[in-house]
Amino acid sequence: MSNAPSLSVLDLSPIIEGSDAAQSFRNTLELAQHAERLGYRRYWLAEHHSMPGIASAATAVVIAHVAAGTKKIRVGAGGVMLPNHSPLVIAEQFGTLASLYPGRIDLGLGRAPGSDQAAARAMRRPPSAGDEFPQDVVELMDYFLPVQPGQAVRAVPGEGLEVPVWILGSSLFGAQLAAALGLPFAFASHFAPAMMMQAIAIYRAEFRPSRYLGKPYVMLGFNVFAADTDEEGEFLATSMQQAFVNLRSGAPTKLQPPVAGYLERCLPHHRAMLEQVLSCAAVGAPDTVRQSLQAFVDRTGANELMITSQIHEHAARLRSYEIAAEVFR
Repeated sequence: MSNAPSLSVLDLSPIIEGSDAAQSFRNTLELAQHAERLGYRRYWLAEHHSMPGIASAATAVVIAHVAAGTKKIRVGAGGVMLPNHSPLVIAEQFGTLASLYPGRIDLGLGRAPGSDQAAARAMRRPPSAGDEFPQDVVELMDYFLPVQPGQAVRAVPGEGLEVPVWILGSSLFGAQLAAALGLPFAFASHFAPAMMMQAIAIYRAEFRPSRYLGKPYVMLGFNVFAADTDEEGEFLATSMQQAFVNLRSGAPTKLQPPVAGYLERCLPHHRAMLEQVLSCAAVGAPDTVRQSLQAFVDRTGANELMITSQIHEHAARLRSYEIAAEVFR
């Protein structure tokens, strides 16, 4: 593949129908080890709450599980929803991880709750929490700097480690903040692609070099459902399609088995929603996936793609990541 960006993994540690979180964590570690062998650059896990199909709620704990079972792949959060937490606690958590696994830990930060409003209230998150996100990001990064004379509050561990921080976003706000702070920017195009091109343009145009980064660096989320044939890839993708319909209908579930012809039987408004939110995707056989990935890279100029493959059968999921890596070589 020409002009290939770096390739990484986004894992929501899916809980599949008929299984449980314990099996999801075993699958997550096996996928991380598989990704490491295949040459993926980093492996990120995402914070979600009150979701029956997502096991990565205690994100820092799962990161530790993955980092302990791998050797060199970078492991991190894609992301931690910072307004759910105090910056000091997150600095301590990721300072601990960076002390245990030096040179391998990333911290992606988002401002959404990663949940519905009921779960946000249960986390004691005030409605205005997202408004303080920029200040909270700066406070958190300061905890990772060398300690200053007279500094009253210190992140121990954390101080002096300068854990790499990323800004995550699905709108223009994250792009503007990442540019202003001179940080790498990861856009959630795998489920919210509507503002992707505008966000990339704003980030690149407004970027200010910093002690952390000299020039813009764009990571984009991308769905891959790769298989030996186009028909099989389309079949595998129906699990993710069901997950989005159930979530948007207010009834999230565990990740369901694939269903032949699911998209064709969807209600028109559900089908239109799926075509929009999953427009950044490669579905099918290796050649089909290669063409889709190349077209996406040509259109966006991404520095890195973070591949997510919400596939019900674990073996098929491993194979999908294998095909994605093969077509990138």
